[in-house]
Amino acid sequence: MKPLTAPEKAPARFGARTILAFVAVFIAAVPFAIVVALVTTSSRSLLRVDRGMANGLHRFAGEHPGFATAMRTISNIGSPVAWWILLTPVFAWLLYRRLPRLAVFVAVTSIGSSLLNRAIKAAVDRTRPHLVDPIATAAGKSFPSGHTQSAVVGCGILVLVFLPIVHRRARPWLFAAASLVVLLIGFSRIALGVHYFSDVIGAILIGLAWLLAMTAAFSVWRREERKPPVELAEGLEPEQRDRLAHGPADGAPSE
Repeated sequence: MKPLTAPEKAPARFGARTILAFVAVFIAAVPFAIVVALVTTSSRSLLRVDRGMANGLHRFAGEHPGFATAMRTISNIGSPVAWWILLTPVFAWLLYRRLPRLAVFVAVTSIGSSLLNRAIKAAVDRTRPHLVDPIATAAGKSFPSGHTQSAVVGCGILVLVFLPIVHRRARPWLFAAASLVVLLIGFSRIALGVHYFSDVIGAILIGLAWLLAMTAAFSVWRREERKPPVELAEGLEPEQRDRLAHGPADGAPSE
């Protein structure tokens, strides 16, 4: 059998990468389904962990006002509304930079995540923790945490969009910072007693699954326009780094 030529290898690489993308979505979605099953069946082991962590952190927050204030601040900064305030100008800025494909990714991924969170909350219908003398309250259902899912998707969007203009040596720090933001926001929701530990874990898993699914769809979109598939380590549109950094040249067509 003769070796594949470069044009013949391209579809094969695309097919392999597409399979890997859907495997990644599957890897994130399956643990989420397991968590949903444990929540809906009121697993005793899960309830023990959830209630133990909720009661322990609630007790600590009640004894340390400074800790409670810090948790409220982190929670407010990481609210879904705050992410809308941040991502809306990013969307407008991308349109201004004549990067409509990236703007569509930001809009569809963020709006879709919000709708997905609402749908899952309605389907699971889990009540929030009931604590004596709560230090914070929240409306709506508990599973999954909207704050945490918004953080996962919001941080993921920003990283994927702007990664091409981040120096390679700084990229590990960017990933670490994004992960820290997600963990702090999720932890703050548990510490404030408005979510269980499993609410946060579920939000991280479904947020990752949604983000990976949208990235895979974006990659297919690129291939339809005869562009290379997305390389997560390079961001969504590495060939647009100049436009991301400096804007389009005068008279340059949009992508």
